[in-house]
Amino acid sequence: MALASVVKVVLGSIAFAIFWVLAVFPAVPFLPIGRTAGSLLGAMLMVVFRVLTPDQAYDAIDLPILGLLFGTMVVSIYLERADMFKYLGMMLSWKSKGAKDLICRICLISAISSALFTNDTACVVLTEFVLKTARQHNLPPHPFLLALASSANIGSSATPIGNPQNLVIAIQSKISFGNFLIGILPAMLMGVFVNALILICMYWKLLSIQKDEEDVAVEVFSEEEMNSHRFSPATLSHNSQEWNSRLELMAVQSPPHLSGNMGHVEALRNRAISSETEIQKDPIITLDSARNSNASKEAAKDVSTQVKEETIPSKRVASMDRLKDALSVRSSEGKEDFTTKWKKLLWKSCVYLVTIGMLIALLMGLNMSWTTITAALALVVLDFEDARPSLEKVSYSLLIFFCGMFITVDGFNRTGIPSTLWDLMEPYSRIDHVSGIAILAIVILVMSNLASNVPTVLLLGARVAASATAISATDEKKAWLILAWVSTVVGNLSLLGSAANLIVCEQARRAPQFGYTLSFWSHLKFGVPSTLIITAIGLALIR
Repeated sequence: MALASVVKVVLGSIAFAIFWVLAVFPAVPFLPIGRTAGSLLGAMLMVVFRVLTPDQAYDAIDLPILGLLFGTMVVSIYLERADMFKYLGMMLSWKSKGAKDLICRICLISAISSALFTNDTACVVLTEFVLKTARQHNLPPHPFLLALASSANIGSSATPIGNPQNLVIAIQSKISFGNFLIGILPAMLMGVFVNALILICMYWKLLSIQKDEEDVAVEVFSEEEMNSHRFSPATLSHNSQEWNSRLELMAVQSPPHLSGNMGHVEALRNRAISSETEIQKDPIITLDSARNSNASKEAAKDVSTQVKEETIPSKRVASMDRLKDALSVRSSEGKEDFTTKWKKLLWKSCVYLVTIGMLIALLMGLNMSWTTITAALALVVLDFEDARPSLEKVSYSLLIFFCGMFITVDGFNRTGIPSTLWDLMEPYSRIDHVSGIAILAIVILVMSNLASNVPTVLLLGARVAASATAISATDEKKAWLILAWVSTVVGNLSLLGSAANLIVCEQARRAPQFGYTLSFWSHLKFGVPSTLIITAIGLALIR
């Protein structure tokens, strides 16, 4: 494609440059409006500068990609509600055999969850679990956070739903879910293994620290935090002991009162008899008065005793009624808890079955966008509640960002600049030679870290595929898979290379009680060798 007019080239370049600055640096001092607004601003400038017509701008928006992205986000939200990610987090510390074993677990769980539920989602929900587990083992969280972020990027490369750039590649290339998975899975598995090996070698001393015995209390505390949504057996035992003590008290409450009152009456009668024997020595008048007083006292005591004996059964009946009411209330609550528990378990099972069905449908080659949307709506219906709270968790700002980016990148493509630059690089980037694959990988690496991976895929995808098609049809598929692999893995090069890295960094910094700051240079120290080695190994395995 030849260059457009000078005016269109200049204005299109300005609009794209504004989009690029705000996408890479969303909080620049002179225009701190963020990535989403920046993409809309770039799209609007493309239309205002007449690089694109309004109809061309609308046509540039790829609805299948937006539908696939929306469906995967909704499914991930319901999986999170069904405690899927909590169970994955608990697997991190289940029967752990040390720090090196923990590194391997984090790498494996992060990679698998990212391949199935997108890397951003996995990083959002697993970061705090990783921090808790590191504290539980009395270890610095730095290598474990690196394991989470880097393995999430590597694992997400294996499937079309693993990350946004793979969504774009899968829709544009029309490669089926199964062929995509088979083509990159060997590279992904080897990449996760090598990534864990590099982490263990680089942080061998930190991972060799033995856990202190005094840290057992911390372990119990962390385990309770991880299971905070479960029923606590300690609460049950406390309540049962309290109810048992009440039952025992009520069972023996009335006999002591009765025996105590009778003993008190006998003591009064004995004292009256003894007083009679003493008064017999006195004069007759004294004797009569004493007898009269004793008789009156005895009669009064007999009346009070009779009243008490009459009130004791009524108290016993009232206490037994209260006991029956309390037991009936408790039994009804127990039945309600049992019913609620089984309803929740059934709902979770339905969520997992729908997700498995979605993955099977994707492997069978059905339309990816409508498959994920169907699964999302099935979960909404099965929930049988107002879906607004769940749908509000969807990142609509990301969907809007994609809309603006589609328009901006399409406008920049119409300036002819990307085609002209690719014409210069294309003879040296042919994938039928090792040197050509290496040069193509370097171009993708540089552009992905300068312009982000999704714009890189949008700019290079069609051109790389057309160049490979001239060689053979199989090379076209290989070119798409190389683009997917490299554009994803090179996100590990620096902290700013991918959204997953930034999510882990920000989630770790904001985590309550476990806050940790992952610096740019500490990430770069690991990211450079890991990215170069894993990218090279993966390129050799992709077919």
